[in-house]
Amino acid sequence: MGLFDRFKGSAPLDLNPRRALVVSLIYCMGSDGEIDPEEVGHLISVLGRNATREELDRCFKYARSTPAERFLEDAAPNLNEQQRLCILLNMIDSAMADGEAEQGERDLIARFQQAFGFDDAKLGPYFQALMAKNDRSVLGA
Repeated sequence: MGLFDRFKGSAPLDLNPRRALVVSLIYCMGSDGEIDPEEVGHLISVLGRNATREELDRCFKYARSTPAERFLEDAAPNLNEQQRLCILLNMIDSAMADGEAEQGERDLIARFQQAFGFDDAKLGPYFQALMAKNDRSVLGA
């Protein structure tokens, strides 16, 4: 903890895997400059049944004060491959939820993909499955 961290009013965030997912989604959702109220509801559900608004606020505070690159340096080594894959797929799904991922979301996801050690060949089948899941045009008007 740095000298000025004491003035922030809370202890550093313990980046357990679930909080790492939430922080990653905050970065992704916020890459377009705003987070909608329904996205906040989704984040609470990701934290789990026992989540509190205070815990979510701490995740937001962390994401606002910590560059994504620093987060990746701190979080990636402490996550196993399945956890990293889960986080990355949730980010991709979130970015595609409105039909098309914005450029900022795509750039962020590419940085996470590289930091998490996944190449395109490994992610390809998962990406195709998420594309099919989010392609509601097949359902007609």
